[in-house]
Amino acid sequence: MSGRFKAVTIHYRWALASDYKELGDVMFDAVRNGPSLYTEMQREAWVEAPRQGSEWDERLTGQSIAVAELESRIVGFMSLMPDGYLDFAYIRPDHQGTGVFRKLYDMLLDLAHEQKLSRIYVHASLRAQPAFSAHGFEIIKKETVTLNEQEFDRFEMQFLMPSL
Repeated sequence: MSGRFKAVTIHYRWALASDYKELGDVMFDAVRNGPSLYTEMQREAWVEAPRQGSEWDERLTGQSIAVAELESRIVGFMSLMPDGYLDFAYIRPDHQGTGVFRKLYDMLLDLAHEQKLSRIYVHASLRAQPAFSAHGFEIIKKETVTLNEQEFDRFEMQFLMPSL
């Protein structure tokens, strides 16, 4: 039937260890191909290649990782450490601005409530800072960090969990 569109639904779930390699691809795609306020040299220093392997797997193990999946392809992910540190928040460029960030964050926020965390904190990139601010995060401080001989400005931010 011409003129009809197939409805596509993004599914949200918790990541499995078998997803870790694809999460590295999502991070690479977001940093290297998405809109950015960093230079190409900074972006390359940040993520030279898609993350994978034992060091990557170890870093992800122990985190709660929410993923957004469309037709068996992960289009975004966000992770929370047991202490409330939001370690990763990456959305593929073709799904930025579609509500994926909000839904992934809502999953982590629900988890933080269940775990009775007092706060969620993050080091947000220049581009991510407005999204976190829109979700109630406050800037603690702006900082400059060096990674692979490139300097990056970022924001340390936190969201204080409301008492229930």
